Amino acid sequence: MEAKRKILVVDDEADLCEIVKFNLEMEGYEVSTAGSAEEALAMGVTAFDLLLLDVMMGGMSGFAMARRLKEAPETCGIPIIFLTAKDTENDTVTGFNLGADDYISKPFSLRELVARVKAVLRRTGETMAAEETETVGYERLVMHLKDKSVTVDGQEVAFTRTEFDLLKMLIANSGRVFSRQELIDHVWPQDVMVLDRTVDVNIARLRKKIGPYADCIVTRLGFGYSFNKKH
Repeated sequence: MEAKRKILVVDDEADLCEIVKFNLEMEGYEVSTAGSAEEALAMGVTAFDLLLLDVMMGGMSGFAMARRLKEAPETCGIPIIFLTAKDTENDTVTGFNLGADDYISKPFSLRELVARVKAVLRRTGETMAAEETETVGYERLVMHLKDKSVTVDGQEVAFTRTEFDLLKMLIANSGRVFSRQELIDHVWPQDVMVLDRTVDVNIARLRKKIGPYADCIVTRLGFGYSFNKKH
């Protein structure tokens, strides 16, 4: 029997935690809850396949918790869906900039939440199950596909899942120009509103992280982005 996917719901509204937990368990998931970011971190989040994370909480905010997780190699690949009453464009961009896989504004329907959870976990499962070569890269920029790590000049650099998938798509199709919409369609989950600006923010973060290879990611004005090997 396939093991149940484990989900951690982090929200300071106890009633919301319980109703989300009940509905996700009805879908066959194993669900735990935490009333604060501090409590969640103390539980050991590496055991979970997905985090549902409230943004506005007493103490550490959801954004602050996500930033801590995405900076650590052992937790940077855990998918995150933000649950929040804040729905401005800046908040959405902040969430995706931190590596969120989805962003749901309160109040939300439980049916929508379940659909979003399934979409993120399905994409995660497909990525894990795909048969891939050991590495892709260019010179000393190496993507290790099995353990989802990236090394630059021999040093491991922490990447979010979105950043990893974005860089992989560009490198694996070196020389091809992708429009922002093509990148959104291939890298971000379906049914998630992603702004062109979000793509630009992630490209800027990629360039910063790959250091000496930043110039390989080329902007084609009016078209999009490509990864071009130096001659």
